[in-house]
Amino acid sequence: MLSRWLTMPSALFAAAALTACASHPPMPGVAAVDLDRFMGDWYVIASIPTPFEKNIYNAVERYDRVGPAKIQTTFTYRKGSFDGEQGVMTPTGYVDDDGSNALWKMQFIWPIRSDYRIVYLDADYRTTVIARRKRDYVWIMAREPAVSDNEYDALVQQVAALGYDISELKPVPQQWEDAR
Repeated sequence: MLSRWLTMPSALFAAAALTACASHPPMPGVAAVDLDRFMGDWYVIASIPTPFEKNIYNAVERYDRVGPAKIQTTFTYRKGSFDGEQGVMTPTGYVDDDGSNALWKMQFIWPIRSDYRIVYLDADYRTTVIARRKRDYVWIMAREPAVSDNEYDALVQQVAALGYDISELKPVPQQWEDAR
């Protein structure tokens, strides 16, 4: 009898583990990322935001290589409105895979490194989707502050295909009077 060998806590743990494994398929990154081409400014077009990113405007993520597998990241935004207080976060990214350069760890606070995956990247390096294995947060980004409706819809479908609840996806308002 299996029930003799499983205590209630271990049975609950086993059920939770099986549920976690069955809930989402693996989330690989793209096949290859040319890190030098990926560097520079990316405008956040939409996201399922972290608590720190709620109600932000003019969000831009900038990547600068500081080593073979180390990326200095500067995330700037306005809080609450286009004229709101400017916020800046400066996590460090670490390429965490061999070959593709698509799987990173992002470090905001030492020693914690968070999952960060380049799961979509168009051939011209104009649009990208950054996701997490947990499917809790996601970012749609572009080299320009706006994309066409068709491009946006296609990017949202990329996010949906990854298993995200796209009803949680929030556009990030972008308004720039001059070129950056």
